[in-house]
Amino acid sequence: MSERISVFGTGYLGATHAAGMAELGHEVIGVDIDPEKVARLSNGEVPFFEPGLPELLRKHVDSGRLRFTTDAREAAEFADVHFIGVGTPQKKGEYAADMTFVDAVIETLAPLLTRPATILGKSTVPVGTAARLAARVRELAPVGDDAQLGWNPEFLREGFAVEDTLRPDRLVVGVDPANPGRIEEVARRVYAEAIERDTPFLVTDLATAELVKVSANAFLATKISFINAIAEVCEATGADVVDLADAIGHDARIGRKFLGAGLGFGGGCLPKDIRAFMARAGELGVDQALTFLREVDGVNMRRREHVISLAGELMGDLPGTRVAVLGAAFKPNSDDIRDSPALDVAGKLHLQGATVTVHDPEANANAKKVWPTLTYVDNVEDACRDADLVVVATEWTQFRELDPTAVKDMVKHARVIDGRNCLPAQAWIDAGWTYRGMGRLAS
Repeated sequence: MSERISVFGTGYLGATHAAGMAELGHEVIGVDIDPEKVARLSNGEVPFFEPGLPELLRKHVDSGRLRFTTDAREAAEFADVHFIGVGTPQKKGEYAADMTFVDAVIETLAPLLTRPATILGKSTVPVGTAARLAARVRELAPVGDDAQLGWNPEFLREGFAVEDTLRPDRLVVGVDPANPGRIEEVARRVYAEAIERDTPFLVTDLATAELVKVSANAFLATKISFINAIAEVCEATGADVVDLADAIGHDARIGRKFLGAGLGFGGGCLPKDIRAFMARAGELGVDQALTFLREVDGVNMRRREHVISLAGELMGDLPGTRVAVLGAAFKPNSDDIRDSPALDVAGKLHLQGATVTVHDPEANANAKKVWPTLTYVDNVEDACRDADLVVVATEWTQFRELDPTAVKDMVKHARVIDGRNCLPAQAWIDAGWTYRGMGRLAS
């Protein structure tokens, strides 16, 4: 059954969700306060890189099933189901999440609800937010209790967001047990296609739904930092963290995923979400429960400094050297440079006096806005030409598959730091490179 849906916020989450809902057969209107962004999306242009999304967006803009507006009233009059997909960035100078954009959606939308409506929040928010917003909606909406709010957290992976929207591995919907209303019924209609494919559909209370997302991110961050902590021990003992991860990954209780030692995690979710989780725990008086996340964060940040130390060991003095950094996005298949370990390393090398040339298949333009003093080029050959050191900082497939012999002909000195442990180490060593991995034996 087709629903009339609005999605407030047309950034990474909102635009992807809007296009996905249209693909699932619904009529969708995306809402944003940025006229330029709305104009681009209305023309079928995605203002960021996400595989598969441009085609999906153009398909449904052209079909008329998906449109965009800056007018919240138009969305309120059109839709019966409203999704909140705006950002919750880290507050400046604090760990806590900034709820300005989420609150603004409620303050704008709720007074416009003159008939029964369902609001489903997708943004990652501190636990307790949904209950507060539900009460505020009832207070502001002309229809009162007929304006209901639930929470439906997103679990998108950048680079796979379209797949995760259309074929999620689970659906979570939080409702107020004392006043569940029609939220579950509406969510089941919205996600009918996924439910028919036996996608797990979990109905929880509001607080649990909010905690599911941040708990998942905290666990993933912990797993990444765990293997990076073990990498520190491996480097001190001469062990190989890749072989170690393979061995413990065969244990079904542990698994191999997210046991890749390297530069650590970044992006717009994991770093700010675990910090906001710690901040909220402190507000709730249970800060000791999450103190381990401080070390998770600390281990993650240390790995970036470790690359700088490795560069210093290989080069002696960094001032005057030429360094090629391959990668600027925080992960492959993305142009997202938010809290990117790759770009952070490039910037730190530059501040140490090196001449740094960066190549990323998609993120150069975004990176240049943050670090305009670095040099950006469009291919590996220009990045590596006459380099004294190559740093692989984002594990793009095209970097993983580089021919070490061919790259050796480009550089001045064959030295490589494999910041993602993504290169076939022995092949690079056999080709005559001085190789340094993260928690691996050195050549």
